[in-house]
Amino acid sequence: MELVYPPVVALAKTMFRVLDLKIEIDGAENIPREGGAVLASNHVSYLDFIFCGLGAQPAKRLVRFMAKKSVFDHKVSGPLMRGMRHIPVDRDAGAASFREANQALRNGQIVGVFPEATISESFTVKELKSGAVRLARSAKVPLIPMAVWGPHRLWTKGHKKELTKRHVPVLIKIGQALEMPKGTSPDALTAALKERMSSLLDAAQKAYPEKPAGPDDRWWLPAHMGGTAPLPQAAAV
Repeated sequence: MELVYPPVVALAKTMFRVLDLKIEIDGAENIPREGGAVLASNHVSYLDFIFCGLGAQPAKRLVRFMAKKSVFDHKVSGPLMRGMRHIPVDRDAGAASFREANQALRNGQIVGVFPEATISESFTVKELKSGAVRLARSAKVPLIPMAVWGPHRLWTKGHKKELTKRHVPVLIKIGQALEMPKGTSPDALTAALKERMSSLLDAAQKAYPEKPAGPDDRWWLPAHMGGTAPLPQAAAV
């Protein structure tokens, strides 16, 4: 029985309404109504898991996110994360995290993964870890790419937190499950996943209904769109 997750979702939706966030979900039909699946998203903000989870709401699914262990150790977020049955990732004990996620998938849960591992400060898709592909293959479940765009304007790395900012558009794009032919290497599949995620992110960026308010507001756009975010190579350094 879910005692923690539904109230948290309800609270988040109430906050979205209060702030009048302009949230659009495209491709919700690609989330399976039942059974396990790995949801792989880009990572531009500290709020991405909230909006990625929202993308599964039309299918009436709850997403169990893999998140770094320190979030679970926090006195406020820890009890909530455990109550929602998210999955802690301890870099010193990665095998245990993999096993827990694998079991959740085999039990019919959706597991959310951010294959970039950390926030992309260039606001493009960074090189991906292969864990999402390996999880989906191991549990024999679909691997679904997605992209979120907009939450970074509320809270992201290296910029002022603006959680009370109103009317911010947030686009959530969910793609079709990635085909994973037998014999294809995890590296090749991870490269294909990156291409699909990049395509979804590019579509979201081009469809975004707002432009920077002025020169000082161009920080939230990637360099290739005329923004002042660092180029991918510089951000990686």
